[in-house]
Amino acid sequence: MKLGGLPEPIGDMANFSAPGPAGPIPLRAYVPVRAMIEPAAALVYFHGGGFVAGSLDTHESLCRALANSTGCVVVSVGYRLAPENPFPAALDDGCAAVTWILAHAASFRVDPRRIGLAGDSAGANLAAAVCQILRYTPGPKLVMQLLLCPILDFSAETESRRTFRAGYLFDMTDFLQQLKEYLPVGADLTDPRISPLCARELSGLPVTYIHTAEYDPMRDEGLRYAERLRAANIEVHYVCHAGMIHLFYALSGAIPSASAAVRRIATQIAPALTGEYLDDRAHRI
Repeated sequence: MKLGGLPEPIGDMANFSAPGPAGPIPLRAYVPVRAMIEPAAALVYFHGGGFVAGSLDTHESLCRALANSTGCVVVSVGYRLAPENPFPAALDDGCAAVTWILAHAASFRVDPRRIGLAGDSAGANLAAAVCQILRYTPGPKLVMQLLLCPILDFSAETESRRTFRAGYLFDMTDFLQQLKEYLPVGADLTDPRISPLCARELSGLPVTYIHTAEYDPMRDEGLRYAERLRAANIEVHYVCHAGMIHLFYALSGAIPSASAAVRRIATQIAPALTGEYLDDRAHRI
């Protein structure tokens, strides 16, 4: 069995693209077996892979599960990868894709007032950065963000990075090599486009859900981001999954409890996507 488990049956799947700064950006929409509302809410998803790996295919099982469990359309983004396309290519693609989806949501039966962002690992880094960048742009507003085992600060050495540096699936030595391929020489690691946790101002962000794992080198920065969001009066929900490792949510074929964890996460975020948290600010056009 694949580490991600067997893909769940869904209502429909479609491949299309959004215009990007360097050409079309591949998108894949996963329509749930039964949508909770019509027009549907949507979750735009950025896959993990250390900025150098991952694809629409590697995270298909997870996206299918999120679609069915939330009752929302999940749109996965095939952003450009390093080393062929170093920073800020992935971030530029992310901003372009989300902007296009917000503007064209009605064309694929999605409510532009009910769109959130999500990502895991490096994809959560992109989701957090895109959310920060787009929060003040004109048009429909993102209603939530979901960050799974996020990588949020390349400028600090945390206790969890030291403690779980190797032997817990995510190897910091390998990741630091990937980072060299992603970032240009001399890049400022405190730039919030690279390290969203370093942003000075966090006001204006939507309700945020952060899920970390107990044995993950990136655990502490996820907690720190939750603390900073609360200090900025942003509604934030933080969960650290006991006994889990980085990428646990995508390893249902190897970790029996992972599927149940994904369903719980989906149940937690669904109200933010389907209307409970919509207010006048989220409706601004």
